[in-house]
Amino acid sequence: MLSYIVRRILTMIPTLAVISLLTFFIIELPPGDYLSNQIAQLKALGEEASIAKVEYLRSEFALDRPFFERYLIWIGAWPGPNGFNGLLEGNWGWSFEYDKPVAEVVGPALPLTVVLNFATVLFVYIVAFPIGIYSATRQYSWGDYGFTFLGYIGLATPNFLLGLILLYFSNRWFGLSIGGLMDPDYIGQPWSMGKIGSVLSHLIVPTVVIGTAGTAGMIRRLRANLLDELHKQYVTTARAKGLSENRLLVKYPLRMAINPFIADIGNLIPSLVSGSVIVSVVLNLPTVGPVLLDALRSQDQFLSGFILLFVAILTLVGMLVSDILLGILDPRIRFGAKGH
Repeated sequence: MLSYIVRRILTMIPTLAVISLLTFFIIELPPGDYLSNQIAQLKALGEEASIAKVEYLRSEFALDRPFFERYLIWIGAWPGPNGFNGLLEGNWGWSFEYDKPVAEVVGPALPLTVVLNFATVLFVYIVAFPIGIYSATRQYSWGDYGFTFLGYIGLATPNFLLGLILLYFSNRWFGLSIGGLMDPDYIGQPWSMGKIGSVLSHLIVPTVVIGTAGTAGMIRRLRANLLDELHKQYVTTARAKGLSENRLLVKYPLRMAINPFIADIGNLIPSLVSGSVIVSVVLNLPTVGPVLLDALRSQDQFLSGFILLFVAILTLVGMLVSDILLGILDPRIRFGAKGH
């Protein structure tokens, strides 16, 4: 098992390199960049002195270099002008829109984004797992129909609308502040038990809102997979031999049906980040989603490139966790050809 984990971690390194190249290529696709757009605006206004400053910034951050040289400077594999270093050396770049380092722009948002994603993934699996098993083992019961109906409601309800409704009731019933991931009194304050409690209480609404659609989809997939396994011949044989229903369910069909359920961890993380942008704007959440949206609009390439790469790293970590869990649950995956 240890060698399997080591191989998976080593595979992540070239994968991340390819992702970084694709990310840089994508953010370079639109014509021009933030500074060239600024130059065009300054020329229209006739501010020649400011144009010279912007041209200096283009040279300072190597935006006048060829594509591959800019990419190597960005990741830190090539010396940049005036000692400008890249991601590998801990320099995340400069945000032209905010006029400060990317680390200062996204620094407070990164841990809150990770916490929100982790809480949402836990919510999705904790809710979807028992409901999916119940619906599959009690097919066409009133409970199955009820959970199926709730699943359709979850898929059909817009997240921003559900967020507004929950915000209203959480403020009216529990006195939680509207929007944000903590009370306004704790913003900018050092971490304390009160601040942690405020974050945990404010996590409930965005976690439910963002995780609703994912939970509904997970329930339907687990129910379908488990129903398919329960109708196979080996289950009938196990029942004929007198194996109890609970032991039969856990030992055979559930282990087979859960594979796609676990494999979805890696796919769930990027969908949470990309799908929560509108929710983050509506709920005023200090996550990287709204920052990424603004960076893409203004072609702030260093800021948008780092956030996209950060989401890719989260995805790779999620896929690593799912592969390890699959290797533990299914020896065929762990041993590969040796398992045959």
